[in-house]
Amino acid sequence: MSVKTEKQNLEFNKNEDANKLLLSELKRVSEQVKLGGGKKSIEKHKAKGKLTARERIELLFDKNKPTLEVGELAGYGMYETEGGCPSGGVVVQLGYIKGRLCIVVANDATVKAGAWFPITAKKNLRAQEISIENRLPIIYLVDSAGAYLPMQDEVFPDKENFGRIFYNNSIMSAMGIPQIAAIMGSCVAGGAYLPILSDEALIVEGTGSVFLAGSYLVKSAIGENVDNETLGGASTHCEISGVTDYKMKNDEECLKTIRNLVDKFGHNDKAGFDRIEPAPPKENPEEIYGIIPESITSQYDTHELIKRLVDNSEMEEYKEEYGKSIICAYARIDGWAVGIVANQRKVVKSAKGELQFGGVIYSDSADKAARFIMNCNQKKIPLVFLQDVTGFMVGSRSEHGGIIKDGAKMVNAVSNSVVPKFTIVVGNSYGAGNYAMCGKAYGPRFIYAWPGSRIAVMGGDQAAKTLLQIQVATLKGKGQEIHPDDEKKLLDDIRARYNKTLDPKYAAARLWTDGIIDPLETRKVISMGIEAANHAPITKPFNVGVIQT
Repeated sequence: MSVKTEKQNLEFNKNEDANKLLLSELKRVSEQVKLGGGKKSIEKHKAKGKLTARERIELLFDKNKPTLEVGELAGYGMYETEGGCPSGGVVVQLGYIKGRLCIVVANDATVKAGAWFPITAKKNLRAQEISIENRLPIIYLVDSAGAYLPMQDEVFPDKENFGRIFYNNSIMSAMGIPQIAAIMGSCVAGGAYLPILSDEALIVEGTGSVFLAGSYLVKSAIGENVDNETLGGASTHCEISGVTDYKMKNDEECLKTIRNLVDKFGHNDKAGFDRIEPAPPKENPEEIYGIIPESITSQYDTHELIKRLVDNSEMEEYKEEYGKSIICAYARIDGWAVGIVANQRKVVKSAKGELQFGGVIYSDSADKAARFIMNCNQKKIPLVFLQDVTGFMVGSRSEHGGIIKDGAKMVNAVSNSVVPKFTIVVGNSYGAGNYAMCGKAYGPRFIYAWPGSRIAVMGGDQAAKTLLQIQVATLKGKGQEIHPDDEKKLLDDIRARYNKTLDPKYAAARLWTDGIIDPLETRKVISMGIEAANHAPITKPFNVGVIQT
């Protein structure tokens, strides 16, 4: 970095300490979540001769190759049941099997016997969405007791519930996306269809079982006395019914066989995204911790952030002197050509001499970004969005200048983009700014957040004051007088409740993002994401429809 004043050094060090503290807390939560149902549940699980979900995935993936977890914090703090539902009761990771990039979905039977909560279904559907969008082979490691009955009404009947998974199995099969399922534990009722709708199914002797109804239900329904192994164990389905294709002695043999099956897959056409030999950034990536401010209202130059993410710290900036509140630039990340759209977080001066607030989208910036997105689609360059946005500029001058029209142009371009999009929530992600900068609703292939990020309609203070005004007006309408001390207490309570929803773990728990990452993992996330997207050729032409100019 350039020589800094003592004040700047102090600010840098404060930011670094604050961001590393957030990262330390994230690691603590991650370690807790990775224990699934807890140490006692893990011991009980292993006593049956079974590996844990994470151990199974580790054996399945190639050694010394990168992996990417999706939805690690899914379900975090969402359920009041004992132990909650860590990782949504299912582990989803991208990784390499015999050199082939695949996505793996593994039920965690240490969490309520692998039962399906509402977030479990949502996470499974997210995994299938990733497989479909990127034409990635998907491996299911099945070990689940079925739906969590106390919440069955939120799991079973709707379009985005349990049944949609089997619908997707069928659609993916028709699309030619390889699906392999390993029955490594219970597989009950409607869940029995998932492995059998896959291309091939393996089952582990002694621990794997699959049936529409277990022995207790069979006894209740038709009076037949039969044990679960005879009803739907490995010998039954490999020797009698023919439901499964491979009988495995144990988890290890099962996972080795899956690796050998994947090794024989043919190769499909690629999308053709450009990649050269990767190069690390020349600027030290660890300085990101000192650049990102502790306070959400503080400024920083986003150029400095980008230099620590891109190869050789080099970029070609598009319309550098126009629409300065958004930076648009061509660069490479881990060798891949990318188009970057990033919010500038420092106050800038427009060509007209007007000051523009950092993190705010102005008309000229929205116009520039829309044009840049169109160019990237024309040239088949994947897009990377770095979000630190508080929204669009408001006020009479902006309205008279057509901010809605220019904002709509940008949203239209993002919506109709056919090249893959990747979003990193660096800081703020508020209101319509979230939409224009490719929030979850706008179909990024992957969306990850940094530990200090926030996703909401607006910032905590603005929201709290707005909600306070509404509540005070309601109370006064009922004839109640509000003392200033009571008003302050009410404001503090509202702010505390609202700020809880701003925590990035809140968003990650609900799969608004695919997870929270150390900023130093950003290059890996984007690189693996583009490699995944490169498996799916672009077949749809880019067309933005009607745009108000």
